[in-house]
Amino acid sequence: MTLVLKNIKKSFKSEVILDDVSFNVETGKTLVLFGPSGAGKTVLLRMIAGVIDPDSGSIEIHGRDMTDVEPEDRDIGMAFQNFALFPHMDASANIASPLTAKRQSKGSIASTVQKVAKLLKIDHVLHHKPKELSNGQKQRTALARALAGEPSILLLDDPLRNVDAKLRFEMRLELPRLLADQNATVIYVTQDYKEAMALGHTIAVMNDHGIQQLGTPKEIYQTPANVDIARLFGDPVINLLDVNPIASAAGGVEMTLSDTSIRLNHGYSHAIGRDCILGIRPENIAFCDADDPLAIPVNIEAETPLNEKTVTLVTTKRGREIMVSRPAGSIAPASGAAHIKVDDAHLLFFDRAEGGLISPDAETRINGDVA
Repeated sequence: MTLVLKNIKKSFKSEVILDDVSFNVETGKTLVLFGPSGAGKTVLLRMIAGVIDPDSGSIEIHGRDMTDVEPEDRDIGMAFQNFALFPHMDASANIASPLTAKRQSKGSIASTVQKVAKLLKIDHVLHHKPKELSNGQKQRTALARALAGEPSILLLDDPLRNVDAKLRFEMRLELPRLLADQNATVIYVTQDYKEAMALGHTIAVMNDHGIQQLGTPKEIYQTPANVDIARLFGDPVINLLDVNPIASAAGGVEMTLSDTSIRLNHGYSHAIGRDCILGIRPENIAFCDADDPLAIPVNIEAETPLNEKTVTLVTTKRGREIMVSRPAGSIAPASGAAHIKVDDAHLLFFDRAEGGLISPDAETRINGDVA
């Protein structure tokens, strides 16, 4: 393991910021810290960097305890939200600063600076001072400086926040390739779930002073630990519906949605009688014919094309709203009465009182999907 955090706690005066945070990051992998503002993501980065000391717990890098190890001796590259560029240096010199500190040759430094600057599309402003750069250019310059030194660990605090939408999309594609080439271990902070899904090998969802769920993007999306996490991932947002308790049925268990009975696998037998919230991702709902045994009658309220997909808002006969997502260009009714059916292999159930995920028995779940 390149980085190991054990039982980290941090408070400022009487305010608890982090409470018993632990995780490991393997060499060459990217861990994304995802969560709302104030969740402690930046504080955690600064502790790894050595700028802030934890109240208790330990941080190990390459098996070495970092207690009392100065920031400059941790082999870490950093790009924080406040840029922290040297105001008297132009962008080129800022990017080159970690290479200059290592006393690399001028030719090697120039080559590296040009390569990283071209990737981040700031090669045309290399001779500009920070005051002459836009916020987006400053942020990319700080990111380029962190990348140029090729440290073993990179700490990136929302480095694309001030970048325009087009470049942000491009960087989601390019950054993983660059990081893979450097074999860097990365801790990446973002509040953008798409960025988290695109860049992270592992995602740590942070809130309430700690990590609520730690898993791969697939695990976080398909089996969110609670209702709050389910809402954070997905566009359009997950459908959450109060339903009748799961009930026993001949040969198994079932639930009822708008008077339509849906059979569930035996893994939910332990949830019979519990008050539940049903979670259905919009892409796991499809339009169907009226004679389909799982057909649920609905009325189409609105349809919105969104480039690669079309999102339809429907209401059930009891007036509950449901979002349906399908690939763009696929045939489906656009107005009036219609019928939908849900993919029973991807239903999620949450405890209505506590909000936690009700998981099926382990033996009924294979490769992250309900069997």
